Amino acid sequence: MKLYFSDFFEVPPSQLKRYGAFDISLVSDLPLFIDPFLLFHSRKPQYRDLHDEIIKYLRFLKGKSANLNLDPDLIQSLYRFPEVDQNWLGFTTEGNKGHGLGRKFATALHRNLNRIFSSFGDERVTRGSHLEKLCLIDSGVGKDNISDFTTNLIKGFLLKYTNGFAKRFIRRGLKKKFSVPRVRFSYRTESWQSQDFVLPCFENNYVLLTPKDMLAKEDTWINRADLVSDFDTVCDSVSNAELRAKINNYFLKILPEDASSKQRREAASETIRHFPTIIDYFIRRKERQGRKAESISSGRVKSSETLYHEQFGKLVDLLAKRSGFYQTSGRTYQEALSRVRFLKDVIENKGGHKIFYVKGRLLERESDAHILYRFTWYATPSDVSREVNDGRGPADFKISRGSRDKSIVEFKLASNPQLEKNLQHQTEIYKKASDAEKSIKVILFFSEVEKDRVESILRSLKLDNKENVILIDARGDNKPSGSKAA
Repeated sequence: MKLYFSDFFEVPPSQLKRYGAFDISLVSDLPLFIDPFLLFHSRKPQYRDLHDEIIKYLRFLKGKSANLNLDPDLIQSLYRFPEVDQNWLGFTTEGNKGHGLGRKFATALHRNLNRIFSSFGDERVTRGSHLEKLCLIDSGVGKDNISDFTTNLIKGFLLKYTNGFAKRFIRRGLKKKFSVPRVRFSYRTESWQSQDFVLPCFENNYVLLTPKDMLAKEDTWINRADLVSDFDTVCDSVSNAELRAKINNYFLKILPEDASSKQRREAASETIRHFPTIIDYFIRRKERQGRKAESISSGRVKSSETLYHEQFGKLVDLLAKRSGFYQTSGRTYQEALSRVRFLKDVIENKGGHKIFYVKGRLLERESDAHILYRFTWYATPSDVSREVNDGRGPADFKISRGSRDKSIVEFKLASNPQLEKNLQHQTEIYKKASDAEKSIKVILFFSEVEKDRVESILRSLKLDNKENVILIDARGDNKPSGSKAA
């Protein structure tokens, strides 16, 4: 079963490893992304140069941001970018089609570069300038936006990196010359320019490789969650005593008495908006912990390799051995139900539960469970969409075959504290919003306690013994031995 770049382009995984590239999946995006801080802090001059180019472009945009009435078409050209889906990285897990950098990101960047980050490119507190500043002040701009922006601005490097690998290691019939738009920016003409590259070809599109040492998982090193949670420590690090006193006074003034943790976070966020210089002190702390950032990112990427290649690959092989599994068809509801039942049997009785354990450590990330389920739909004639948002929030999966045959699949963990609420309301809302006829709820549990909890919830909601509510026992302490599970 072909899942990964090495499979489709007939190169040994060890060759990619020696080249330093991550062996991406060409079935589903993987939740990894380029973290610009790893470029900034890298010991490789080439990576630091890439970061300098990002900051150079942002300085150029800052100059444009002085004109608050900038032509919308120019904003479209300079600020908005499509997702570089050819690298097969990101957070959609619906193939590799994401949303890119839309109007909201463009507007926030144009506004904040002039209004809030007036000193961008001329910082006095930090060692350098950082794109991530934008997500620190604006909660609507997240790691996916930062990564998409970074990937677009270093696309030329990624194209050359992949071009080099393709020319040396990929046979002629699996690569071709592509004319790629928006590769280099000309500051003379203030326009993006195209360039030709020889690249791996998959389904009439090119594929990009990414070096592992610029990848991260979970969040960017410089992130809003850490800024808010470390607010007190960051404020204490402000060297100007008068400014520090003003910040503390403002924070205490807007903080309600007997404030909850949520109210403290809200007060911290408001204080940061009022005193954006706090961000520079937070970034300075992060800069000083650069080695830690490299170590954590490297560890998470290695764990991802183990999970997505070894663990997921073994499970897909088990599914492929099941007669007819990947050829299951029919109405979307029956097809989805059959795939869930096959998956349940493999996890519970054929050793598939091991997918959730890396070196004996249990992984319970819901995003990984979603990717796993997406792999079970490889080569299906149905359209499998992940995180479909039809106006009332995103559903996990929508399976459709034409406009008249749609089903929703919600794939949850028993440990989710919102499980009862989700089971009671969410799926029916998604069904109505997407015109889906039927829904399936799939719940994985990893302990006896979780099993008891979810069964109690199902009884209280009168969902026990329902065909479309399926529990999957992914415990590791009650499975047959390796010889019996083979």
